[in-house]
Parts: sequence; C-alpha cells; structure tokens
Amino acid sequence: MRESGILLPISALPSRYGIGCFSKEAYEFVDKLKAAGQKKWQILPLGQTSYGDSPYQSFSTFAGNPYFIDLEALIAWGLLTRAECDAFDFGDREDYVDYEKMYDARFKTLRLAFSRFRLDGNAEYPEFIQKNGYWLEDYCLFMSLKNENEGKSWRQWAEPYRDRHPGALVEAKERLAEEIRFYQFQQYMFWKEWNALHHYANENDVQIVGDIPIYVAFDSADTWARPKLFQFTENNEPVAVAGCPPDGFSATGQLWGNPLYSWEYHKETGYSWWLQRMKHCFLLYDVVRVDHFRGFDEYYSIPYGDETAQFGHWEKGPGIEFFRYVEEKLGKVNIIAEDLGFMTDSVRQLVADTKYPNMKVLMFAFDDSENSEYLPHNYDRNCVVYTGTHDNDTLMGWYSTLNEHDKAFARRYLNNAGSRPDQIHWDFIRLAMASVADLCIVPMQDYLGLGNEARTNFPSTLGGNWEWRMKKGQFTEHLAGEIWQMTKLYSRL
Repeated sequence: MRESGILLPISALPSRYGIGCFSKEAYEFVDKLKAAGQKKWQILPLGQTSYGDSPYQSFSTFAGNPYFIDLEALIAWGLLTRAECDAFDFGDREDYVDYEKMYDARFKTLRLAFSRFRLDGNAEYPEFIQKNGYWLEDYCLFMSLKNENEGKSWRQWAEPYRDRHPGALVEAKERLAEEIRFYQFQQYMFWKEWNALHHYANENDVQIVGDIPIYVAFDSADTWARPKLFQFTENNEPVAVAGCPPDGFSATGQLWGNPLYSWEYHKETGYSWWLQRMKHCFLLYDVVRVDHFRGFDEYYSIPYGDETAQFGHWEKGPGIEFFRYVEEKLGKVNIIAEDLGFMTDSVRQLVADTKYPNMKVLMFAFDDSENSEYLPHNYDRNCVVYTGTHDNDTLMGWYSTLNEHDKAFARRYLNNAGSRPDQIHWDFIRLAMASVADLCIVPMQDYLGLGNEARTNFPSTLGGNWEWRMKKGQFTEHLAGEIWQMTKLYSRL
C-alpha cells in the first residue's frame, strides 16, 4: 500500500508555553494531516532529554519527556491556574525553544501541579505505577538522587548510591519518597496525555512513526540500574564507547561517547531487556524507526578515554538472531531500518533478511557519481523515501549550497531546468511522492519551503539544535489542500 506522511517532532509544534507538547495544537496538527491525506506522523524519540537537549541522549530509554506535558490540560484539571502558568518565563519566540528557560519554568509549574494532585478515586494511577514498575522505580530513584547531587553524573555520587548498595537504596527510597512520587506523577501525566493524543491520531487514520535510538546515554537510569548490560569494568566504567570512524565528512570521525552493549550478556538473558524496550516502544508508537540499524550488524568500538574516534575498530553485533527473537516474542512488528551511512554487504544482507523497509534520502542522490543508490530509479518498493531527515539541511537550504555541477544534474533529473528557485522544494517533493517507495515522508520544513534557519539538528555539535518550532498558522488549509492533491495524484491516499 502506497502511503505518505510528515516528519515533525513534538517539540516543534506551536504551543502557548515555549515548546511543542500534547496540547490542542497537536490535535490540530493531526486534523491537518488528515486533511492533507497523510497516513503517518513521524516524530523523534519521546524520551526525557538530558545535556545538549537531544532526544537521542535521554536520562532513561523508557521515561517520557516532562516538557511535553500540556500545562493547559493541567489547568483544565484544576492543578494549575492560567495566571500561575502565565507568570513563568518560557521564552518569547514562537519559532524557537529556549531550553534554559524551559528547564527552569517547566519543572516549577509541574511541582506546583503535583502539590495539588490527589489519588482519591483514581484507580488508573496505581495501575500505571504497577505496570511500569520494571523501569519506573529505578528511573524515579535515579532522578531523585541526581537532583540531590546537583545534577552530577551517577559516577560522581557517593559510593553506596553509585554502586547501588541494597541498604543505601532502601534508605534513599524512604528519605526521597516525596521526590520519587513527583517523578511518578510526571510520568503518569505524560503517559495519560500521550495515550489520548495517540488514540486521537489512530481514530483519524494517522499512525505514529516513532524512534528507538540504538544506544542509551552513559548518564542514565539504564546504565546505573543495569550495568551488566554494558561493556563496563568491575568499577562500572566503560571499556569502550560508540561512534563512527573517520570519513569524508570528518577526519577524526564521530565520538558519540555512548556505552556499548555486552551482547554476550544480552544473548545469555534471551535479550530480555531489549525485548522490554521494543515492547515499550510499540506501546508508544505504531511504527518504530530503528536508529543506526547497522550497529546490529557491526558496531564501531572506541577505547574509553580517547579524545577522537580515530583509533576505534569494528566489532560484530548480534545480527539476524536478535530480530528473530523480536519476531518470536512480539510477533510481526512494523520497523523501519535506518541504514544510512557507509553500507557494507553484511548490512545489506541483514536488512534483506529482516525484510524491513530501509531509508532512501533524496538529498544523498545528487552527487558527482550521478549513479547513487538514492536516486529513485534505483529503488524497490519496500523502502521509505525521505526528502531529508532531522539530521540534514532543509531542502531549500541544501539546494542553495549545491555546486553548479550537482545542481545541473538535479535539474536534468527533474526535467525542470526552468523551475523557479523559490519553488524547487516542490519539485523534489514531487519526485519523492512519484517514486515506487511504499512510504514517502517529508519534513514539515520542506513543505513550508524553509531554509536552514529551520534545520532541526547539526550532528556532532553542541548548542543550537532541536530548537526550531513551526509557528501557529503556518500549516494552512491551502497548504494541506496542495499536499492532498499531490498525494492523490501519486496514489498515496
């Protein structure tokens, strides 16, 4: 079945209080998707962001981002007042997320709401706590201890808490009981609001495409609570960390710093933690994009302490065995393989063996070779075509920086040498929509024809990322109509 969708992170939605969230604007976006004939809404990971504000570096692979809790819903439930919310400074730009102000203001409002939260007659709350205890208990204690330690990494905590001495954990749970309940409250509100929005999307024939980062952050509840899952020493320090080798884009490679998995231990335990993680994702999303899919075939291992990725080496991952476990335990699940980057025959074979659709990005197609696998005439149907992703320039930004040779090739391929430069994004969107790919995903910025001022992320950089927001009213009824017409033309309704 041919379908299409739009990529827009939750954080990039318009809203009243500084960041996109599960507010009425999210429901209005679903309405616009339906009006535009779109069947998929792709979002980024919903996890609680840590340092750098990246959704790919979270304090927990299971916990939701408290920033996405709709304050207006809390007002409607009598936990806050409009005057209280308006008194906080969430930033004054509707097209920008000010994370510093967000961190300061959001948690103060949530603490105020928590102080008024009552359990009387609420059977749903204790059920949520019980069902999610396998991750929620460790996460809430982790965050409470982290606050007590002024945000320091768990590696810097006092030894009894750092190394999880049983007596110290019992003592901490009693002493920090109220703070733990505050974090339980946040996760309950996140879950309640997201479930409602997810249900509304499905009712309107829109599926949610989510994201599972292959790695977890070093400073996370996951590594603190389950160190055996990772390549750690006896002192719980990483042996090696993740990244990418040097290439044409970076002479020293990319040093991500995430801890690597002890795949032998995962195999011995029947991949139980990974299965919990995948099952949790399929409660949140209808389709899951597996980030850095090639890491399941081979992963790049960099000695811990190295300042660059130059001296790493490749190690074998779990391969097809892992995905057979997933299918055996969870059944046929909807997964997209993010197989971008340097491809090897073994990665291609793994994608083929899983039968998951892989990704084709149009921006990668127009290079000097003029024979890229990302050119639409090289696709098969079982793939997802993107004009670009959250890690790329916008279409307009990318095209403006192309050299003349590549621009000329692109124009020849589009058979559109005379197209207006300010409308060239529509030519590339049309190319993606017309392709044989079963699914076509277009970032919202590309439909809006925005330049790189609207780019979401610059990989391997700190600051200035994940900040762009769509302004209220930018996704007009007229634009939805144009998208619908193109979707109908290429049989993706």
